[in-house]
Amino acid sequence: MYQLEEKIWFWVLLIIPVIIMFFFILQVWKYKTQNKFANKQILNKLSPNRSLFKAVLKIAVLSLAFASLSIALVNPKIGTKLETVKREGVDIVFAVDVSKSMLAEDIAPNRLEKAKQLVTQIINNLASDRIGIIAYAGKAFPQLPITTDYASAKMFLQNMNTDMLSSQGTAINEAIKLAKTYYNDEEQTNRVLIIISDGEDHSEEAAEVAKEAHEEGIRIFTIGVGDVKGGPIPLKYNGVVMNYKKDKDGETVITKLNEETLQNIAKEANGAYINGKITNDVVENIRDILNQMDKKEFEAKQFADFKDQFQWFLAFAIFFLFIDIFLLERKTEWLKKLNLFNENL
Repeated sequence: MYQLEEKIWFWVLLIIPVIIMFFFILQVWKYKTQNKFANKQILNKLSPNRSLFKAVLKIAVLSLAFASLSIALVNPKIGTKLETVKREGVDIVFAVDVSKSMLAEDIAPNRLEKAKQLVTQIINNLASDRIGIIAYAGKAFPQLPITTDYASAKMFLQNMNTDMLSSQGTAINEAIKLAKTYYNDEEQTNRVLIIISDGEDHSEEAAEVAKEAHEEGIRIFTIGVGDVKGGPIPLKYNGVVMNYKKDKDGETVITKLNEETLQNIAKEANGAYINGKITNDVVENIRDILNQMDKKEFEAKQFADFKDQFQWFLAFAIFFLFIDIFLLERKTEWLKKLNLFNENL
């Protein structure tokens, strides 16, 4: 397990392409200027020790020095001790709607991206709860099992899109059924399922399945993303809107936020419906709900001791800079004798 303490220093890596670009421009300028001054044979006699290879080598060494320095400033840390700790929390499963209707832009930037923002902010405000993620459209697909690894959860979340499931449509009941398999502790009473959707449900069984889930101790909270007035579903190519989704009659499909469906699901599972328009309100509501719930103690393995590794990369940076200082662009005698790159021709 590793950590990157100061990721902002990765921007130092941008110096490398700048160095290479200036080196290339300099070489082109030198080549044109020298050709104006004399032909190749005369230049070789006037400057027999010039070496393009060693100039390139200096740039490569300098680039490695900056790369090593950048990583040293980031200060990578490696976990050296894995221990089991006691934690208290709630098991939360997020079911994210990835159907095509979630591409509608009636809420900025679109419904799916808004859903991702909401889940990310909720995760950022959790302390010791365990979380899992489900993606669903016409079918439900397990994205991430119950875990305490919030970083992995956010990574999986950002990779979710409307093309990940071939079965289109919206079947919220499938997401609820799959969520029931996520909780493996029969005595656990603090089970939470948070559904983030526009409420379009083609299954018509969601409320009934939600009631069954509640009987198994699962509370369902629903978050609606979108606008009740609705909006079209854009069809994009390379980020540009080419057209809008149409029905079989050639009319533009208008998808609307169906709050009634989401309210019914939450009601049947002793939960609550939250409009997802204002992110801060959603996060505060979820936080208040979780704070009022009983916490279950569980064991989790985590790295407790991390050691800095920046010194290795700092040493590499100094080493490469030392080489660069003493690496001359002129040919050395041993290099001229070897003539590895036919530079004497």
